[in-house]
Amino acid sequence: MESSAARHIILASTSPRRSELVSSLHIPFEVVPSHADETTPENWTPEQIVTELAKRKADAVYRSLNPSGRQGVIVGSDTIVVRDNTVLGKPKDEQEAASMIRSLQGRSHKVYTGVACMDSVTGETRVDYRMTVVTMRSLTEEQIVAYASSGEGLDKAGAYGIQGLGATIVSGIEGCYFNVVGLPLSLLAEMLASFGITVI
Repeated sequence: MESSAARHIILASTSPRRSELVSSLHIPFEVVPSHADETTPENWTPEQIVTELAKRKADAVYRSLNPSGRQGVIVGSDTIVVRDNTVLGKPKDEQEAASMIRSLQGRSHKVYTGVACMDSVTGETRVDYRMTVVTMRSLTEEQIVAYASSGEGLDKAGAYGIQGLGATIVSGIEGCYFNVVGLPLSLLAEMLASFGITVI
C-alpha cells in the first residue's frame, strides 16, 4: 500500500462547504466536478438515494481521469433532508425556500449524507452514510421570510445552512454536525484509512 504522503483526495464536488471541510483534514486535495446524473426513482429510500448518488459522483470522476497520472482517492458525497418521508432538495427560488423552512420549523427532520471513496487507479470503492436528526425552533412568518430572503439556503438541501445564519434557527441536533454541513468527517476519516490515507 502506498504511503499517505503519495496520495491525495480528489473531491467530486464543487460545494465550497465540502471543500472547507476536506481542507480541515490537512491532506492535499483537488476538486474535480462530477457532472453525474442526480435523478433517482421515487421509491428509493433516503439511504439508497445518498449512497447511490455519492457512488455515481465518484464513478463519474473516476471515468474522466487519466489513472496513470492520478494517485488518489476520489470522494463523492450527497446530502438530502427528509421530513415525514418526503425528500427536500434545493429550493428553486426564495418562495420555495420559505415554504421548506415553514414546513421544518418547530419540529425535527433527518439529514442523510452518503460518502463514496474510490481508488483512482484500481476503482476499488467503499460506500457508507450517516444520518443526523435536526430540530428547528419555532419561527414567526416574518423570521421565515427574512431567512429565505437572505439567500443562504438557496443552494442547500432543505433550504438552510447550519453553519451560517441557519445556526440561529436550529435548536438541537442528534448525531454528526458535519453530516448536516455536507460531509461527515469522522466517517470519511475511517473510510480514507482503509485506502491508506491516515488523517491522525
